[in-house]
Amino acid sequence: MLRSRIGAKAAVRQVRDVASLALVSFVFLTASALVLRAESEMIKSHGYSYFGNLSYPEDYTHFNYVNPDAPKGGEISIAVAGTFDSMNPYTRKGRAAALATVGYESLLGSVLAGSGALPADVDGEYYGLLAHTLEYPADKSWVIFHMRPEAKFSDGSPLTAHDIAFSHNLLLDQGLKSYADAVRKRIPKVEVIDDHTIKFYFAEGISRRSLIDQVGFVPAWSKKWYEETGARLDESRLEVSPGSGPYVIDRVDVNRSVIYKRNPDYWGNDLAINKGRHNFDTIRIEYFADATAAFEAFKAGSVTYRSESDPKRWATSYDFPAVNDAFVKLEEIPDGMPPANTGIIMNLDREVLKDRRVRDAVALGFNFEWTNASLLYGLQSQQHSFSTGTKFEAKGAPEGEELALLQGLAAQPDPEVLTGEPRLPHVSQKERLNDRRNLRAAMKLLDEAGWAVGDDGKRRNADGAFLSLNLLFNSSDTPTNKALAENFVSNLQVMGIEATFEVVDPSQYTSRERDHDYDLVLDGYPALFGVGTGLQQRFGSEAAKLLFNPASLASPVVDEIIEKALLSETQEEEDMMLRALDRVLRHEFFLIPTGYVADHWVAYWDQYGRPEMIPPFALGTLDFWWYDAAKGASLKEQGALR
Repeated sequence: MLRSRIGAKAAVRQVRDVASLALVSFVFLTASALVLRAESEMIKSHGYSYFGNLSYPEDYTHFNYVNPDAPKGGEISIAVAGTFDSMNPYTRKGRAAALATVGYESLLGSVLAGSGALPADVDGEYYGLLAHTLEYPADKSWVIFHMRPEAKFSDGSPLTAHDIAFSHNLLLDQGLKSYADAVRKRIPKVEVIDDHTIKFYFAEGISRRSLIDQVGFVPAWSKKWYEETGARLDESRLEVSPGSGPYVIDRVDVNRSVIYKRNPDYWGNDLAINKGRHNFDTIRIEYFADATAAFEAFKAGSVTYRSESDPKRWATSYDFPAVNDAFVKLEEIPDGMPPANTGIIMNLDREVLKDRRVRDAVALGFNFEWTNASLLYGLQSQQHSFSTGTKFEAKGAPEGEELALLQGLAAQPDPEVLTGEPRLPHVSQKERLNDRRNLRAAMKLLDEAGWAVGDDGKRRNADGAFLSLNLLFNSSDTPTNKALAENFVSNLQVMGIEATFEVVDPSQYTSRERDHDYDLVLDGYPALFGVGTGLQQRFGSEAAKLLFNPASLASPVVDEIIEKALLSETQEEEDMMLRALDRVLRHEFFLIPTGYVADHWVAYWDQYGRPEMIPPFALGTLDFWWYDAAKGASLKEQGALR
């Protein structure tokens, strides 16, 4: 990567005594020269990271964790519980099929759904795919991408800078309004310089975070296809724009299956970024009514790979004949990512849940220790941070730079945030679901909040309204999660809350989640693992009504910390900002954590290979695993698979 460091700053001092026109001309000419020098501080590179550090050199041949000689061929099949009615994942309408984005690429790479970051052994680094290089000034006020002229869509048509500009504008015109409004403020102009060169301009006076990577990851769609078909991005449909990626849609059977096949004419096969990847000839997705049916299909060999998330099933159900005969392989593979913050989300847009005392009481109704011992076979650990187990996890009372940051916020955090330790989940007795000590504490909180118990055992406020809460549940979710939710609701009822448990089909569940039509829901937030505008989309007030912010969180304190974090200039400052954000998010308290598993639990019919060392940030099954033809043939010879 070429870096030219020039320390000059463009500045013009006020001239009080101008002796002559020549002197004035000299001053302005000097200032102009300094500006030109500053503008010449250019960075041109094969990849991008915010702080400029790239682990892979320009002449890298493949990512370190892949097998560059991995064979191509075979099929992997996966079960999904639920339904789908669309192949367009970019619209609010309908329910898109799994992996519906698999065919699309961007300037700075592509990621198969569920594969994690790319590359998966480093964080916050991106390398050119549709673009071979990019260049930008040190102040990141704009970026130019130089595209690979050989790139083409699966229909054989060339992929050019015109398609990139079209795709960017299509998202603004027909994508989510909240996304479009945010992007227009930050990225006011895009310019196609020639067929293979495109320039994006960034607004002045804003953070430079997530600008270059924002435009670098816009999916590339075919301008020609959209213009010829008249299709819209915001409509649900089965026919979609051709992509440029390694896979294309082979067959769609609505609500039953989707098959993606590897494109034999894929333009990017020989690129270093793709070596050892995209190894399966076909990826087959089979749909089932619920998680139980999906598991039975795996046992029968109808599907051949499974990533398990249900502790009960992992502990008790993998003793069927194919496992005992060593036809099916079970593995527990370390997961280097901090756990996602999954649990029972409280919708802060509901008036009753705006009262912190009510939220505290509701949380005391969840008994993690009993749930883990009785339902989860002791296999889960409790999340206690939005970045559990990382350097971003807030610990102890704030001090030093973190304390100074919190004290200097205009939004004025709660004094508890400035002086106390970060919030931790409550502890319950594991011997019985109804922890009487916690339930008594919860009832006291509800009394203080004005929800008194009547003669019928129901809680009402001064106006006589019942304290009612509804937990929305997806019918395709696991039986274990259903039992977890039902037991939690039963504890709320013991408190005198009129709590209900509502099970809806996947389509209705998706629609209601989008509209935040629930009081409580099993959902989550990704772990804090870096600074970017994605923090605003997840935790920011402007995103309070979006699907990505299921708690409807709208906190001026959170907003201000995120804004300051986006302006951090060093890695150390960024780390401190994330610890402060973790502390404040935990204090806001909108998530009752239900636990996590530290490893990937995978089960598969023993016909696949993988690198010996799995990278920390992705399991990568669909990305860099491969089909072992000899093992596959052996399974068929023994009658294990058809």
